[in-house]
Amino acid sequence: MKRAWQRIFVALACALLLSACSGLRLVDTDVVSFAQWPSATPPAPGSSYRFERLPSQQSALPQGGISGMELSQDQLEAIARTALDKLGLRNTPSAAAFNVQVSASTRYAPRYPYNGSAFGGGFGGFGGTGVALGAGSAGSFIGFSFPLGMSESPLYLREVSIVVRDASNNAVLFESKATHSGVWSDAQAVLPAMFEAAMQGFPTPPAGPRRINIEIPR
Repeated sequence: MKRAWQRIFVALACALLLSACSGLRLVDTDVVSFAQWPSATPPAPGSSYRFERLPSQQSALPQGGISGMELSQDQLEAIARTALDKLGLRNTPSAAAFNVQVSASTRYAPRYPYNGSAFGGGFGGFGGTGVALGAGSAGSFIGFSFPLGMSESPLYLREVSIVVRDASNNAVLFESKATHSGVWSDAQAVLPAMFEAAMQGFPTPPAGPRRINIEIPR
């Protein structure tokens, strides 16, 4: 009987590992947005905008020691532009109706080694073990994840922000923030999903916080 259970356990573990290797990553992002358009008609597709920067965003390099940026401001704006393009907005600095300011920050939280048990002793899962089950805020993917080894990568705590202002008077018209925590270190893959989530519902987003799930390639 004991050997039968061992075979079942090994088979299950192999199946879960195969699922993990072939699955998509799920970027589960918490978003909160606010809008206060001065008229009953919010901006339509085709509206023009330009990016504006704070003094701390002028450098062409990531400012990890200042703002926790993993990417340069040029890279962030390129990512945000893709999200805005999907909404039909046009980057036209010479004739912009809106100013758009984007930012991103990252903090790192260490995760401790497993305690030597079959499933480890990290985050959530079965009985407080280190098994993640396709959801949650630890950078999940479609399928199951098992720790491979005794050390773990840090947890990346990311936040992106996008603010839209009236170019004529600089009044804030739209603001959205998105947060995500996960083990994925490739910011260039995760941040586009976060900016896309932050802009969902634009220009009249629903009130209150919401969870938005976006799948990206593994």
